[in-house]
Amino acid sequence: MYNITLVPGDGIGPEVSKAVQEIIEATGVEINWEEVEAGAGVMDEYGTPLPEEVLDSIRNNKIALKGPITTPVGSGFRSVNVAIRKKLDLYTNLRPAKTFAGSPTMFEDIDLVVVRENTEGLYAGIEHMVGDDAAESIKVITRKASERIVRAAFEYAKRENREKVTAVHKANIMKLSDGLFLEVAREVAKDYPEVEFDDRIVDNMCMQLVQYPEEYDVLVLPNLYGDVVSDLCAGLIGGLGLTPGANLGDDIAVFEAVHGSAPDIAGQNKANPIALLLSGVLMLRHLDEKEAADSIENAVAEVLAEGETLTADLGGQASTTEITEAIIDKL
Repeated sequence: MYNITLVPGDGIGPEVSKAVQEIIEATGVEINWEEVEAGAGVMDEYGTPLPEEVLDSIRNNKIALKGPITTPVGSGFRSVNVAIRKKLDLYTNLRPAKTFAGSPTMFEDIDLVVVRENTEGLYAGIEHMVGDDAAESIKVITRKASERIVRAAFEYAKRENREKVTAVHKANIMKLSDGLFLEVAREVAKDYPEVEFDDRIVDNMCMQLVQYPEEYDVLVLPNLYGDVVSDLCAGLIGGLGLTPGANLGDDIAVFEAVHGSAPDIAGQNKANPIALLLSGVLMLRHLDEKEAADSIENAVAEVLAEGETLTADLGGQASTTEITEAIIDKL
């Protein structure tokens, strides 16, 4: 029996979280879900979108599954997702992007993994106004954070039998900050001679991914670039509804869907649970429940390939309940 923190989130979060719980339960893996709430819905009660009890639960259980949480644009509280990553030092954001037969995409056989630094860069949150008419954001790149994220990418490549790691940067312009990241990446690569290493400037990387995605394998990037490029990779495989995510530290792991909370369809039984479900697959592999993880991934692949029970974002008309039941039937 595993004790795992569950943060259902808001919007469609509770619906997709419930679906994932049901599917994992159908594999026979026994989990005691410790449910805690975060997001805009708890502001009135706690005065914060991220109550300390959420962090305490994750620290205690060491592992969590988190549904989508709404982040206000331009005003309001800072992202709960970013806050969890920083407060728990979850410095690695892992975003696999893999095509399935039947996915709504023109691309085939894509199998990429984005390894994104999670704690610094422009997302460090160091901002201030300069007078009334200018705003300044400070980008922070450190040797320590760069080394541990690049090393995490190489360790992942070794563990998963991946052939190549590509460091992505803009060191031709930001010669000190991105220059430091690239310098560290080259140094760390020397410790992994069995894994091929190269680097790409971020704008060129985006073009290369659209033209020649098959030439790339594991990408390691600073925070902002990782955020942008991981969504580009999601677009290659059919959208965020098929894209899982994990935030990893030295001893804590939080698995999450990377799409938004879609409040416009909340409560309507229309949401696609596959992204959070595939995040659950990553979680099961983290727990060394490989058989259950593989069975869920295979079931998802079968449902997508058949194309008979798909939610609206995947080109069908199925409900959340119907696609959940279809996946369980395949198990």
